[in-house]
Amino acid sequence: MYDLLVVGAGPYGLSIASHAAGAGLDVRVFGRPMASWRDHMPRGMFLKSEPWASNLSDPRRRYGLAAYCERNGMRARHGEPISVETFASYGLWFARHAVPDVDERMVASVGACPGGFELVTDDGQTVRGRTVALAVGVIPFVEIPSALHGLGPEHVTHSSHHRDLDRFRDRDVTVIGGGQAALETAALLAEQGTRVRVLARSRRLSWNTVPPEWKRPWWQSARAPHSGLGCGWRNWFYAEVPGGFRRLPEATRARISASALGPAGAWWVRDRVESRVEVLLDHEVATASVTSGRVRLATVGSTGGGPDFETDHVIAATGFKATGARLGLLAPEVRGSLAVNAADEPYASTGFESSYPGLFLAGLVTAGSFGPAMRFVQGASFTAERLVRGVRRSLRHGPAGSAVPAPAGERGRRSPLGAVKH
Repeated sequence: MYDLLVVGAGPYGLSIASHAAGAGLDVRVFGRPMASWRDHMPRGMFLKSEPWASNLSDPRRRYGLAAYCERNGMRARHGEPISVETFASYGLWFARHAVPDVDERMVASVGACPGGFELVTDDGQTVRGRTVALAVGVIPFVEIPSALHGLGPEHVTHSSHHRDLDRFRDRDVTVIGGGQAALETAALLAEQGTRVRVLARSRRLSWNTVPPEWKRPWWQSARAPHSGLGCGWRNWFYAEVPGGFRRLPEATRARISASALGPAGAWWVRDRVESRVEVLLDHEVATASVTSGRVRLATVGSTGGGPDFETDHVIAATGFKATGARLGLLAPEVRGSLAVNAADEPYASTGFESSYPGLFLAGLVTAGSFGPAMRFVQGASFTAERLVRGVRRSLRHGPAGSAVPAPAGERGRRSPLGAVKH
């Protein structure tokens, strides 16, 4: 039986596995390395985060993005965006050098067994571990507006469903959303000859500005310090002190998680959108239907009805919602025992342990507990260090020895293995 089974081989899963191996744990990691970045983002996209805030994490900090770029004759400089292809290649390099062999099979289910957990791979093999870390990324949590639910995948897809956009050449596409995924997808579509429009609920598009120079006068840095989530003390707190964020009242955490770092486009995509893409603001889809093979959208604005129009395809760049109910690979008895908040986001302890003893969480699903940094690669280092520390504590003391009540405000059922944990 392994000490730790890591489900997912993206930035968080690989970082956790690297730290676990460095701590002497018998660890096994499952999943296709960097699958989301390789399979779910079109060619030509760039990371919104700065290169220095896009590192995977190993205990000795030897395998950062800058080291990879230097070895391969590339630059990783402040203010110069890194392509998705480069970042995915970096992740594969990190996996080869900083992580025990990755088992590229997908995990079909995770359930409880005596002494720990039983994981079943997609080819039917059973693997057991004393603890499990779920680092499943964002793909299980895709969010598509309810008005589009009646349409099939031939008519509506999520922005994360596309490795390339070639199928939409010379067609008419409507992109729903006002954030980076929507705006960059629209820019790429327009540049390949697609007739594209953006439909957004916001009254205006927000654009990030060009970041200030890395080296600045001290008084400028003191007023608005750099952070992996942008300049300013608030962003610095979210990026650098996730543990402090977790100490905030639950209602405050929920409000910040829902509103902080809202939809905005990167500075380097602005001209590509404003010069070539039709934008319909302050509107959203009211109803959607298919007529003669095309999608007919009826829209509504804040002041009343909006225009109706037809389009060949709708791409919903409407983000992700990480709820406990969407952790479908968990056996029902495990998933049903998770303590969750009012938004159905699973609770995570200071060591990233869920309310189900021995089950640890990482990435987007922990943003309700640790804040906006968990939505970005920026959060991988903090998560890996704290989570592995939590795993070691769990292995030493066992579920019964560390189980205590969840914080006030966290609702959930009791776990069959013991009390809801802090």
